[in-house]
Amino acid sequence: MKIDKKIYKKLLQVPPGRITTYGELSRAIGLKNGQRAIGKLMKNNPFPVIIPCHRVVKSNREIGGYAFGVDIKRNMLTKEGICIKNDKIENFEKSFFRF
Repeated sequence: MKIDKKIYKKLLQVPPGRITTYGELSRAIGLKNGQRAIGKLMKNNPFPVIIPCHRVVKSNREIGGYAFGVDIKRNMLTKEGICIKNDKIENFEKSFFRF
């Protein structure tokens, strides 16, 4: 299975109202130090409505980028119940999804 399909398939496990990090997703598929590769794949996600790349955030609690803009990512996360203040996830550990 191609690496991008592996990543997208794994990301489908993250439920609404939860977030994961680029590093956590990378480790979940066995890709060592693959955070940047994950970010690039999220940016080029061909199915953003189906594959929830907006649920992938930075490990420092920042929401990170989004192909359709940070405002849209922030709104999507907020609608799913993720609390964000100053573009940082509040209650990070409570919202964090580990594979």
